Parts: sequence; C-alpha cells; structure tokens
Amino acid sequence: MNDFLKQWGEAAYTTTGFFWMALWAFVLGYIISSMIQIFVTEKRMQKTMGGAESKGVLLGTFFGFISSSCSFAALASTKSLFKKGASFISSIAFLLASTNLVIELGIIISIFLGWQFVVGEYAGGILLIGISWILIRLINPKKLIDKARKNLEKEDEGSGMDDSKDWKKQMQKEDSWAKVGKKYKMEWQMVWKDVTVGFTIAGIVAAFVPDAWFQTLFIGSGQGNTDFSFFEILEHIIVGPVAAFVTFIGSMGNIPLAALLFGKGVSFAGVMAFIFSDLVVFPILRINAKYYGWKMSLFILFLLFTSLIGASLILHYSFDLMSLLPDPSQVKVQDSEYFKLNYTFYLNLAFLAISGYLIYLGFFKKKDVKSKMGEMAPKSQLLENILKYAAFISYIWIAGGLIVKFLIQ
Repeated sequence: MNDFLKQWGEAAYTTTGFFWMALWAFVLGYIISSMIQIFVTEKRMQKTMGGAESKGVLLGTFFGFISSSCSFAALASTKSLFKKGASFISSIAFLLASTNLVIELGIIISIFLGWQFVVGEYAGGILLIGISWILIRLINPKKLIDKARKNLEKEDEGSGMDDSKDWKKQMQKEDSWAKVGKKYKMEWQMVWKDVTVGFTIAGIVAAFVPDAWFQTLFIGSGQGNTDFSFFEILEHIIVGPVAAFVTFIGSMGNIPLAALLFGKGVSFAGVMAFIFSDLVVFPILRINAKYYGWKMSLFILFLLFTSLIGASLILHYSFDLMSLLPDPSQVKVQDSEYFKLNYTFYLNLAFLAISGYLIYLGFFKKKDVKSKMGEMAPKSQLLENILKYAAFISYIWIAGGLIVKFLIQ
C-alpha cells in the first residue's frame, strides 16, 4: 500500500510538473494561432488553391502552416477549401501542414524532446505532404474524389468571412485584439480535455509502468540499445500509430508520452511516427467519413498511415547518416525540481499576465465585440463526454496524489 501511495504521489507530481514546463509554450502557441485565425481570412486561400497542382500544393502547405490549429478545426477548414474548389492534394497538403507544421507543437516538442525532434517534426511534415502527393498521383482516385465532392455539395453553404479589411489596420485596433482574446479562450476550450488526460496518462506511465512493458511492446527497445535493425524500426513505426488509433488524445497532449517512450528506448522513428499519428485516430476517421463517405475516409487513412511510415523511415536513416540521432539519455522528463526559479518560471508568469489581458479585453472591456469563430468538425458527443469525465477524474487523481505526496507521505 505504501508503494502505491508513493507512486501515486510521484505520478501526480510528474503530471503537474509536465504542465508547468509546457505552460508558457501553450500560451505562446495559442496566442499566435489566435492572431493568425483572426487576421488571416479563408477567402483568399480559397481563391488561390484551385489552380495548377504544384502551385496548389505549395499554397496549401503555406496556408496550412499559417493556419495551424487543432485537428478538428483543421478538418473543418480542409473540408471547406476542398468544397470550394481546392484540389484534393492541395487540401491534403493544407490538412497535414496545419496539424504538423505547427508553431505551438514545435515549441512543446523542443521542451520535452529537444531540437532534433523539432527538426524531425517540420521536415517530417514536408515529407508527409510529398509522399501523399506521390501516392495520389500514382493511385489517381478520381472517382473517389468526384464522389466526395458530391457528398459535400449536399451541405448548406456557410457564410464566408469578410476579406475586405486590411489586416495591418486591423492589428492597430483594440477591438481586433478583443477578438483575439475570444479566439484564444476558444483554443483552450478545444484542447483542455486532451491536454489534461494526456499529461495525466504520461504521469501515470512514468510512475507505474515498468520498462519491461515497453520492451515487450516495442521490440529491441530498452537497456540503452540504440542500434536497431530495419524490422525493429518498422515495428516501432507501426505500433505507435496503432496504439494512437484507439485513443482520442490530440498531439499536444501526447508529447510528454512521446518523451517517455523515447526515454524508455523506443527508436527515433517510432517516436516520430507516434507524434505524426494525430490524423490516423478513430475520431478523425469517423469525421472524414461523415464529410466524404467511408470509402474516401478509409483512403485518406491509408494515405496518411503509409505517408507517416515512409516519412519516419526517411527521417530516421537521414538523421543516422548525418550522425544526428538524439541520445535517449538526454531526455529526462522526471525531474524533482520542476518548479525552481528559472526561465520557465518567469516565462510562465509573463505569459499568464498576457493571457489575463487578452481575456480582460475580450470578455470584460470589449465584451460586446462580435467575433466570427471558425467552423469545427463534428465531434462525437459520446467521445467528448468520455473525455470530459476522464479530465474531471484526472483532476481528482492529481489533487489526491499531491495531497498524498506533500501531506501524508
């Protein structure tokens, strides 16, 4: 019983420490994301992505990068762009860029995993788009694409956003920043459950799950091994996304778990595949089926899963060739001094103050300012309820664990 209480306290403390490490990065990333979504409208994207294929892919990648957002917002934007004339491959490029070439995700990865994984994330995002482009050209699923467009034509046309205003002038107005504040609150509303559950699971895994479990699941991992055979790397790449498929925790909540996997000896390729898996989970499959039909949804799943396998292999062997593979021993996610006075402490205070000002602008000083919010993909109410109650249980677990650690033990 004493061992369980000690592990419970460590799990809760680790979860809290993880979130404290990442807090300023979350705030910075969501402020940037909110600004982009308020000051950059969708109409210009729609007008420029329906031309030549190569140009459409490049523009889709660029627009996806500057429109970085959660998976559900990205799915809705992708559907809207495809419906209004963007080619299928440029729409896929937008989807992959807006979920993988993500500013806030890169910052979180740098904190938990280091610069090699940040480079891997952004280079891998480009590889995912390139491999998907090649596969679409080879397979040429014209009938599936035409049928998907017909499915979307049955929907009512939503009202477009106003594209007539100069974004530079808008940035000088307090009302515009009030809209940023409203959007910033929405960003947190979209991710708080995923982040809570993801970070709690990471803490539990760190404290309770023995290394032998990881060595069984990921062949050849552990015991300081970094020299993997091709088939061991391939197994790691496949197991990561398969495990992610049955979950519904977004990539932001999964990063501490990815750090734990790497610290336990999972290969660089396997961890990158795990991070890339946010678009091959079951809720995404279901939403794509609702938009485009099940055949197209399964094709997109095949496309993205195949692309992430290829991208992860290319990244691993490219980094190995250049002697840039990161050392698992350098990733230390369990730290007894999460809350010491360092740059994290001061950055958290600064960005919490900025958050408070944006919320004050959007919901108190300028509460009457109207802001059109972007469309969201239809989430499963059952899954959302499960995730919500899991988050509430997580808070009880964390509070109980901290009490055990500091007041009972």
